[in-house]
Amino acid sequence: MDIHTREVEYFDGDQRCVGYLAWDNSVTSARPGVLISHAWGGRDSFAGQKAVQMAGLGYVGFAIDVYGDAAQPESVEDKMALMGPLKEDRAKLLKRLKAGLKAAQALDEIDGDAMAMMGFCFGGLCTLDMARSGADLKAAISFHGLLDAPEGKAKKIKAKVLVCHGWDDPMAPPAHVAALGEEMAKAGCDWQLHAYGKTTHAFTVPDANDAKNGLKYNADSDRRSWAAATDLLSEVFGLHGVDVA
Repeated sequence: MDIHTREVEYFDGDQRCVGYLAWDNSVTSARPGVLISHAWGGRDSFAGQKAVQMAGLGYVGFAIDVYGDAAQPESVEDKMALMGPLKEDRAKLLKRLKAGLKAAQALDEIDGDAMAMMGFCFGGLCTLDMARSGADLKAAISFHGLLDAPEGKAKKIKAKVLVCHGWDDPMAPPAHVAALGEEMAKAGCDWQLHAYGKTTHAFTVPDANDAKNGLKYNADSDRRSWAAATDLLSEVFGLHGVDVA
């Protein structure tokens, strides 16, 4: 295995975005691609690490840049200033996300017909919105994501949806979970929800240590959710490159 990484510039209209690509250079054929949608801190090292983990599993990881210009805001105020407008304008957000998907599909390392997406926190909302849009994804995986749906009529969901959720997450309370379940059931798609007890927001982030505000790493929930995610990716990509009669 020979993991390589590089930044990839792409555009959403006039907005420059900078993605982060990770792939196994010992594999010469195009491989399934997994988009990584970052949390409110921007396309940071955590998102990049997840892209590298995807490459280690035999896929190609592509951490998309939702804010643009590879911005990584540090203060709460700066994070909200970048995330807030996109969360309020879901059509604009979806356009930005689709630009990342299109950029990934155009890369030589990726089989553009074999795409999945995963996201964390704000990125979980992004992933669910892509699934709701009818994007051509094999799987859409949300880790401690925001769950509220955008306004408007949802399109047919093509992706297999996995939602990994901390039951004590103050940013996605049980009422939001119930609403998501009703939404997915109505959509008639292939979906599953894993709710982890004694688990709050940001449970996959080792540096999360703010229990007062409901942000806390949970090693067990991190491990269990990652196992569920990789199992789904193995399911949807297991026959990639195999001709089936």
